[in-house]
Amino acid sequence: MKIGVVGLPNVGKSTLFNAITEAGAESANYPFCTIEPNVGVVAVKDERLDVLAKMYNTQKVTPAVIEFVDIAGLVAGASKGEGLGNKFLSHIREVDAIVHVVRCFEDPNIINVNSGVDPIRDIEIINLELILADLESVSKRLEKGNKLIKVGDKTAIMEVELLNKIKQALENNKPARSIAFSDEEQKIVNGFFLITTKPVIYCANISEQDIGNNDNKYVKAVQDFAKQEGSEVISLCAKIEEELTKLDLDEREMFKQELGITESGLEKLVVAGYSLLGLMSYLTAGEQEVRAWTIKKGTKAPQAAGKIHTDFEKGFIKAEVVSYDDLVSAGSYLKAKEHGKVRIEGKDYVVQDGDVMLFRFNV
Repeated sequence: MKIGVVGLPNVGKSTLFNAITEAGAESANYPFCTIEPNVGVVAVKDERLDVLAKMYNTQKVTPAVIEFVDIAGLVAGASKGEGLGNKFLSHIREVDAIVHVVRCFEDPNIINVNSGVDPIRDIEIINLELILADLESVSKRLEKGNKLIKVGDKTAIMEVELLNKIKQALENNKPARSIAFSDEEQKIVNGFFLITTKPVIYCANISEQDIGNNDNKYVKAVQDFAKQEGSEVISLCAKIEEELTKLDLDEREMFKQELGITESGLEKLVVAGYSLLGLMSYLTAGEQEVRAWTIKKGTKAPQAAGKIHTDFEKGFIKAEVVSYDDLVSAGSYLKAKEHGKVRIEGKDYVVQDGDVMLFRFNV
């Protein structure tokens, strides 16, 4: 999973990136501090892996990972190249989801391209630039598609119909993700590589004083906005999150308790990201390695096996499956098998979160 972190200059993007990746990306109080996108790969916390590692006395534990890309600040006119916009728009096209950081606190010391705190205004500035960028892309595809129809290309007919539907939404300042597509249509739309089809997590960056406070009017405004388009919202204090990373684990937990923080910013983002993208993890376990594999909900066994290696999917025969809870309850794989908890599943089996799987294949 690849997530792009975006937002207007000085809303806390790089500070948040530092906090979740501990990568130390440069962070400063002026626009365009981040000229090249910073990339950080972080492990997804999963306590099940540690339990299985002890059970199997494994040599290696490999968690699922998320790649975060800190994309430099966008401004009004970015779709036309303002503020290095075109370069940053191209980076957004490469991610699976967008974390849109919005400022939900007041600070007279912050230099901003817009005066005052207004998260909805800030959201709409960036959303408009992304819509304009997609509108340009759709217009070019429509021109090409209409030419193909004239020469008898039947596959272009559905593409043009979808492009016209998307264009109408964009012209009404609505993102492409606001349109309900069928599964067949969605496959075609995915090939358009539009920015506004990507799911969004709005990250409300609050002050230290507002941690645990549910009455922040700016956060409420973001929540109302996100609800209308079916997006996720999390709130956190990026500055505090970054400070926490500088402490050792014991100090970090004490500080979190003092502040009333139950989940780190990264944990919130992981939960929101998995929920938004419809993801989950199945597990493989043995003496050599215990590992989590991220797949979409609804994935069948052969395709899940293909995450490990394409040969596993091509030559799939069957899968031995035991749920994590049943395995832990039994105490070992052998005992789980004796108790009838290990099942043999075929090609139509839909993998469940926490399944511990062993694939049989022949190539």
